[in-house]
Amino acid sequence: MPTYMDIHDLPGVTPEAVAKAHTADTLVQSKYGVTYHKYWINQEKGKIYCLCHAPTAEAADAVHREAHGLSAARIMEVQPEVADAFMGSAETNLDGAVVLPSSSSHDPGTRTIFFTDIVGSTALTQRVGDDGILALLEVHDRIVRDALTTNRGTEVKHTGDGIMASFVSAASAVRCGMEVLKQIAAERDEKAPLRVRVGIAAGEPIERANDLFGATVQLAARLCQHAEPEQILVSNAVAELCVGKMLPMREIGRLALKGFDDPVHAHAVLIS
Repeated sequence: MPTYMDIHDLPGVTPEAVAKAHTADTLVQSKYGVTYHKYWINQEKGKIYCLCHAPTAEAADAVHREAHGLSAARIMEVQPEVADAFMGSAETNLDGAVVLPSSSSHDPGTRTIFFTDIVGSTALTQRVGDDGILALLEVHDRIVRDALTTNRGTEVKHTGDGIMASFVSAASAVRCGMEVLKQIAAERDEKAPLRVRVGIAAGEPIERANDLFGATVQLAARLCQHAEPEQILVSNAVAELCVGKMLPMREIGRLALKGFDDPVHAHAVLIS
C-alpha cells in the first residue's frame, strides 16, 4: 500500500493537541483502509508531519476530516526511504510522536536537494581534450552558480561532473534548474556541445561537516542520473510542494532507481 506524508500548517499547536488528534485518527482510520502510525511536530514553525499507509491521498485526508476536521495543507506520496528522511529514524513514544534526542545530528529543516550532471563527460573529454573539458566545466559552473545566486540556492559541493545544492524552496530549485538548462542551451557551441541534466528531491537530509546525507540526497542523485540530456526530473514530493507555483510538469510514472526497493513516483519539468 502506498505511503503518504501530510503536512499541516498550525501555528501555536501544542504536542498535547496533536496527540489528541492522532488518537482520534486511529479511531476512525480503519473505515477508510488507512493506518496513521507516526507523526512529528515542529513547534517553532507550526508544522505537523503525519505518516500513513493509505489506498489514496483522498482516503488519508478523509480520516482527518472525520476525526477532527484538521485537513492537511499538502498530502504527498513518498517512498519509505524518503519518509525516513522527513521523519528521522528515531523511535516514537506511546502517542505516536517521533522523539529526537537532544544530541541528534538530524537537521529538522525540510530542504530541496538539487543535482546537475554533465552528460557523457568521459566521451566529451575524449572529443575535446583535457583543456576543452575544463573550459566546458567552467561554463557549467558559472551558469549553475549564477542561477543558484538568483534563486537563493546554496552550493553544497562540486561533484566533479556537476554541482549539488540545497534550497529552502522547492519551487526555487525547479526554477533554478530551468534557468540552468536554458542558459546552457543559449551558450552551446555545437563543436563542443555541453549538455546537462538535473535531479531534484525534497525531504529532511542529515547535515554533518558542511555536507548533506540521507535518502533525500540519494533520491535527487538517482533522479539526476536517470534524467535524459537537458531534462529535469523531480520527486513526487517536489511536484506536490510546487502546486500553485505555475511550474509546468508532466507525470512520468514510477521509475526503478538503483538503491530504492520500490519504484519512485517522478515528474519531468517542461521547459519551453
